[in-house]
Amino acid sequence: MEKKYTEEIVLGKRKNGMAMLLLVLALYAAAVAAIIVTVSTTESEAVIAAVLVVCIGWCAFGWILLLGLKVLKPQEALVLTLFGKYIGTLKGEGFYWVNPFCSAVNPAAGTKPSTGSTNTTGRRKSEGGVSINLNDESLAMPSKKLSLKVMTLDNNKQKINDCLGNPVEIGIVVIWRIVNTAKAVFNVDNYVEFLSIQTDSALRNVVRLYPYDVSPNVDTTGDGVADEGSLRGSSEVVAERIRKEIQGKVDMAGLEILEARITYLAYAPEIAAVMLQRQQASAIIDARKMIVDGAVGMVEMALDRLNKGGMVDLDEERKAAMVSNLLVVLCGNKDAQPIVNSGSLY
Repeated sequence: MEKKYTEEIVLGKRKNGMAMLLLVLALYAAAVAAIIVTVSTTESEAVIAAVLVVCIGWCAFGWILLLGLKVLKPQEALVLTLFGKYIGTLKGEGFYWVNPFCSAVNPAAGTKPSTGSTNTTGRRKSEGGVSINLNDESLAMPSKKLSLKVMTLDNNKQKINDCLGNPVEIGIVVIWRIVNTAKAVFNVDNYVEFLSIQTDSALRNVVRLYPYDVSPNVDTTGDGVADEGSLRGSSEVVAERIRKEIQGKVDMAGLEILEARITYLAYAPEIAAVMLQRQQASAIIDARKMIVDGAVGMVEMALDRLNKGGMVDLDEERKAAMVSNLLVVLCGNKDAQPIVNSGSLY
């Protein structure tokens, strides 16, 4: 079955809020003046009663028109419904007047993804690895107004197993914005929490395809060929893959994912010490290999120069002893103590 999502309707650009405000104030002034004049006039009681009813009625209920005045700042939008039916969205800064019986809708009003600060107070709700402060009004989104600005979702550190089964801790920051206000309001219950949960799901789906570090015989692209992709060495590729994964999940909510960046990556504490020893051992082996390669080259050069110069004629046994001594001196961790032979060569 084909999915049908609510399409955005942008209302007219007429910013007639100031004109309506002045008109209402002028009518109030006229009504007050009419009441004063009517009380002091000598007209018939029927005319006086009719004028008073109209003027007093206006003074009592005319303020209802002021409920249709809406003020929007730059990069703000207002989704309006009339008796439950979506009638359109106001976009762009200005002073507007709409049907006073219209109501604004924003299911995410009062929630905002936390930036990871530990100094905020109030009850916190965890959604998809993201802390959402439900009580701190200073962090809350503008009530009923949708922000069209570029916003940041700071995903807390999560423990996820990589493709080799090693638990790693990873955190990301997602840069996003609303591009379709109708979808954001009507297609999901709360687009902030929806984005948070989908970010968590996409992060797990992508991370489990990569090893923490480069490993042999691991295919991270899905083409059947082993490659050198890893979380640590291919952070840009992984971040872009996470962004595309999130974007595919939040299209129905009218959101655009501009960027996703890995902010924290480390082995989980329970295996961090073991992995550190493994990295140190690998570094030591590489260093030793380099030292041995250099020592063998120096020994070969020494033997070649001795043979070419004819300085010493060594048999195979003496050559082996000389090679052994040179390798011990060149590859040892400590300085060798020389022993001077003052006798004959043999």
